[in-house]
Amino acid sequence: MKFSAARRSRMVRSLAVRSALGVAAVQAAVVAVLVATDAVQRRHRARRSGFPRPGTFEGTVADTDTTVYTYGEDLYRDMLEAVRGARRRVLLETYIWKDDEVGHRFLDAVNDAAARGVDVRVMYDGFGNLVVPRAFYRFHPDVHVFRFPVLRPRLLLTPLRATGLTHRKLLVVDDEIGFVGGYNLGSLYATQWRDTHVRLRGPEVYELSHSFAAVWNHRSARRAKLPDPDQGAWDCRVRAVNNIPASLVYPIRSVYLDAIQRANDHIYLTTAYFIPDQQILSALIAAARRGVDVRVILPENSNHVLADWLSRGFYTTLLRAGITVLLYRHAMIHAKTATIDGQWSIVGTANIDRLSLGFNYETNLEVHDPDFAADMERVFAADSGNCRELTSGEWDERHPAAWFAETVLVPLRPFL
Repeated sequence: MKFSAARRSRMVRSLAVRSALGVAAVQAAVVAVLVATDAVQRRHRARRSGFPRPGTFEGTVADTDTTVYTYGEDLYRDMLEAVRGARRRVLLETYIWKDDEVGHRFLDAVNDAAARGVDVRVMYDGFGNLVVPRAFYRFHPDVHVFRFPVLRPRLLLTPLRATGLTHRKLLVVDDEIGFVGGYNLGSLYATQWRDTHVRLRGPEVYELSHSFAAVWNHRSARRAKLPDPDQGAWDCRVRAVNNIPASLVYPIRSVYLDAIQRANDHIYLTTAYFIPDQQILSALIAAARRGVDVRVILPENSNHVLADWLSRGFYTTLLRAGITVLLYRHAMIHAKTATIDGQWSIVGTANIDRLSLGFNYETNLEVHDPDFAADMERVFAADSGNCRELTSGEWDERHPAAWFAETVLVPLRPFL
């Protein structure tokens, strides 16, 4: 039986649509099973608030005092102290701001600052706080607030520039004290999650002031402009690297690639969600093959089961390349850090995934300093002590159903 070209074309299109729908149905079924299974396991999973604390590390880089925080209560204490002592300006940006004890303490602090005449600017993400009642965000009338909207009319006209969540966690006070890192605002993060944040005191706080202003003052924004911070002296040892979707600027990925490609001795990487693109993955593999000791700390079980399973799809490739995979136990590790060759380090808000490196607003602090790198290596060593090393033998013996789920989920990698 012969078919016309038009009919053959329709048949091919129909088959393609049916195949795509079939794959989507299988993916949806796998995701549903994983989510349901994780919900059951989560009730019985051991979570300890007493996980090892690496400590707090003080140093000086480029005439600026640095503090590395690894425990939320310590960080929040100093952040709140800075806001309560503000004289001129408070700039606060966060992805999640919980309606709980810690959240209320920060809300009260910024409101009190505005009440005493401090210029207070706040940005937080609408999508990240969908489950938080809008009634919680009761700001003083003098607080300038921008809530990143979930839906944006500009998506119809400039879809690329209008995308992106603000995944940043920044606090700058009086252009003298600045904080950046992985901690959102909430009681859960104070004692039950392992994360990393950095405080700057001194001239390099400009980097974080500029990071906030670059988004607040963007030409597409319709809000009262923030005066440009004083630039101060140029020093390349401390640099804030900013992903700004509204400007189609995503440099954090390039900074990681450059550092990984320069590595000669070791790469110690910690990330909450590991879903790298091919270039990042290839750079890590190439480093391992030229003799670099590449170690990656990931949560054994994170707060996002789908991200966990997408990450697991990379384990075979990592292990075969000789990369050490360390799984953090009994608590969620949410840190986004790396340190390389005892010289270069990065701490910030961006994970090694597509959302952070090519979609969201993010800020990472890049530091070129051996003493700072030594502190970051101490943090990595302490965290490694709470990990179990995944072996190739163990991974090769996983249940065939796990292999099937990892394979089915591969097409979802570009979306997370």
